[in-house]
Amino acid sequence: MRAGVELSNTEEPDEELRQEQEFVDGLYARVDALRADAETSVTDALAQGSTPMQARLERDILVTERSGLLAALNAVDGSLCFGRIDLASGAAHHIGRIGLRAADADRTPVLIDWRAEVARPFYLATGHTPMGLRRRRHITSEGRRVTALHDEILDLGDRTRTGHEDPSGDAVLLAALDSARTGRMGDIVRTIQADQDRIIRAPHRGVLVVEGGPGTGKTAVALHRAAYLLYEHRELLARRAVLVVGPNPAFLGYIGEVLPSLGETGVLLATVGELFPGVRATGTDTPEAAAVKGGAAMADVLAAAVRARQALPDPVVAIEHDREVLMLDDDLVRVARDRARAAKLPHNEAREYFEGHVLNTLTDMVAERIGTDPYDGAGLLDAADITQIRDDLAENPEVRAAVDRLWPRLTPQRLVADLLAAPEGFLSAEDAAAVRRPVTRHWTAADVPLLDEAAELLGVDDRIARDRADRERREQIAYAQGVLDVSYASRTYEFEDVDDEDAEVLLAHDIIDAERFAERQEEEDHRSAAERAAADRTWAFGHIIVDEAQELSPMAWRLLMRRCPTRSMTLVGDPAQTAEAAGVGSWAEILAPYVGDRWKHTRLAVNYRTPAEVMELAAAVVRAGDPGFVPPASVRSTGVRPWVRAARDLPAAVAEAVRELTPDEGRLAVIAPRELHGALAARLDGVTAGAEPDLTRRVVLLDPRQSKGLEFDSVLVVEPARYGTSDLYVALTRATQHLGVLHTGELPEGLAGEGPVREE
Repeated sequence: MRAGVELSNTEEPDEELRQEQEFVDGLYARVDALRADAETSVTDALAQGSTPMQARLERDILVTERSGLLAALNAVDGSLCFGRIDLASGAAHHIGRIGLRAADADRTPVLIDWRAEVARPFYLATGHTPMGLRRRRHITSEGRRVTALHDEILDLGDRTRTGHEDPSGDAVLLAALDSARTGRMGDIVRTIQADQDRIIRAPHRGVLVVEGGPGTGKTAVALHRAAYLLYEHRELLARRAVLVVGPNPAFLGYIGEVLPSLGETGVLLATVGELFPGVRATGTDTPEAAAVKGGAAMADVLAAAVRARQALPDPVVAIEHDREVLMLDDDLVRVARDRARAAKLPHNEAREYFEGHVLNTLTDMVAERIGTDPYDGAGLLDAADITQIRDDLAENPEVRAAVDRLWPRLTPQRLVADLLAAPEGFLSAEDAAAVRRPVTRHWTAADVPLLDEAAELLGVDDRIARDRADRERREQIAYAQGVLDVSYASRTYEFEDVDDEDAEVLLAHDIIDAERFAERQEEEDHRSAAERAAADRTWAFGHIIVDEAQELSPMAWRLLMRRCPTRSMTLVGDPAQTAEAAGVGSWAEILAPYVGDRWKHTRLAVNYRTPAEVMELAAAVVRAGDPGFVPPASVRSTGVRPWVRAARDLPAAVAEAVRELTPDEGRLAVIAPRELHGALAARLDGVTAGAEPDLTRRVVLLDPRQSKGLEFDSVLVVEPARYGTSDLYVALTRATQHLGVLHTGELPEGLAGEGPVREE
């Protein structure tokens, strides 16, 4: 059998294939047994119902562990084992997506997790540096069936041959690069390269910046790094969770299967627009509005907006109390406001100080009118009377209304909505015009960092929530007591004819009181750490990974830094692809306010996705404005040059090009300006405009920003002159095989050169 040739359904397997198939069959038998055991354990544990505290804790731990194991086993069901390393010592280790042990008493390892240190030579060993290996084997499978083997000889003195030798050692990598796309990113665990492995296994403390051009695999590296960190620091990161931030929902859907395929389900994937619980960003901003909202100055603007809501009387507030009028003037309220601000608390939390000082001031007024010195108590009223006056004032609706007017309780949504509806006085006339909008408009992704900043400035006045919780708690206990009373009455009636000396039956009253009974009825929280983190704005993640990090605004970075106080982050991106108006683009500028120069930078310089012919054209576009631009080096060439074609009837030309470019297998992306989507979708079967694209469809319609981080077998770029340089660079580098360009007007510099095949 020739190296790299897959086994057909009719071909008889050789001895090497047969042995590997037997091994894999044994692995799946073990997986099936573990899966059955996990399902049984979870079912039995949940069936136990309420239990004493310690037993309930143990049960919750078991449910969490077994549920996680079950999810991992289900996720990695295909191609569980993908490699083997044969050591010079004679030992051999099979490498897989998860680690498995035998069912014997010693729990002997039978499959090594790809993240374990012993598996590292599988990725790093070379003929020059064999790292103790004599052979490396890549195992290709379809589901549970082994279909091909590719062996690399690392010890040239070893004369043993299997018939599956791969002289170049690149067959598996090139096969993965040439395979048809499915609309979902696949893991690269079988083909991790040495430069990628070093990044994946880098220490997790601190900030690591991974820069790389199109096709360098930086997103895949970041996701595999998340899986590695969860393996290496399981106790810490499983408890605190890992957050992966992507540029848009379509991208998150595209990468959503990678981590589960590696056995990891405890990761939260989100866009910045999804990081404020209870808010879903469905609106869009103009580039000008997004730039203003994303600017660092908005932190000061929001702080000023909060201070503006801490008002003074104009000129006085009159409060009727016990048929008298109490006057709160500017000076009195200013003292209360200054003392509340001096507490250095968020606005809603400081309200208690403001309200307390106002009540003290009004109490002094009433006491003085009655003729009592409120400080030494001399006069008609004693301390109890003074306290009663203060309590009465606190219940006065006019006092509460005055406090609400002068120091209102605010929500982040109310503060930001009011600011954007009337930004004058807080922003320049130009910036105010850019962001102004009606209060009823949907939230945008650029609003979410503002909401988060507002939440920090406002805090939570939880007195009302505490009072409500206490009231609900008392009601639960009262209900529980009623249940116990009914139970006691019914059981007493049942045994009323039994002699006292024979009445040894324990009743509910004898073993539990109403408070403990109420506790047992409370709903238990079985959510994972990632699920709890998604619902908690104040959650501190153990590690954060940010894809397309160059696109985030300064305000978005403030949000993310609050989510990770330890500053344990992996940031991946490419400044050359910065397209958002609010994007920072400079790593030093992003990180200096938070970690100074205490961050590490590394670069991926090899392009695994984009063929050399396509990359040459895309680089020419960038070089038109930046002659010194150096693109990543492509590892492969298809021999097919991109083509550029002028069109008169653009929708018809797009429909014809789609028929031409759509691969027999795989996916095609039509990348066009958003304003053309309606007309183009009308000519393309099964393609819709104005919705989040379904990347699993054969043909999808995207704008350049939606295509960031994605890849397709074929790409058709429409009207390139309407894109900025960064957007055009992104659009041109999404293809793994074929690229076409359609235009009706002038071409941008770079596309008009000699690189593409020009067609009329």
